[in-house]
Amino acid sequence: MPQHTFKLNGEQVTVEAEDTERLLWVLRDRLGVKGPKYGCGLDVCKACTSHINGKAFNPCSVPVSKIAPTDEVTTIEGLPATVGKDLHPMQEAWLEQDVAQCGYCQPGQIMAAVAKVRQARASGRDLTDADLDEIRNICRCGTYARIREAIVEGSKNM
Repeated sequence: MPQHTFKLNGEQVTVEAEDTERLLWVLRDRLGVKGPKYGCGLDVCKACTSHINGKAFNPCSVPVSKIAPTDEVTTIEGLPATVGKDLHPMQEAWLEQDVAQCGYCQPGQIMAAVAKVRQARASGRDLTDADLDEIRNICRCGTYARIREAIVEGSKNM
């Protein structure tokens, strides 16, 4: 079986997996990283949203063979380390706004939010309603209003 090497949450990892195996299954089943959730497997629900090289992506739709040894994959488990704290400011905002109900989509929601804030800042601007509208993660519980409030609050502390 082929070996694949990449950086995961700040550490270099090597894993044996078929080239066609989706990264989500490599993360969850082979590496024991359970934060990215399986929802649809089709890059639609975005419950698995993580970061690759700082940008949001959905590992359910990416074969592990497409991940280079120089790529850095960050999941919700590794997000706090990106700011050197126990919790990332976006996670803190999630708690303050009492966003989660079932909680299933929350890791993906948070990862998408952080990437969107970073994208806006890289463009030299603050987060707008149009930016928030671009986040397409599905929440089965429908807590979208609190999600938006938490993103705005979390962006202030990032």
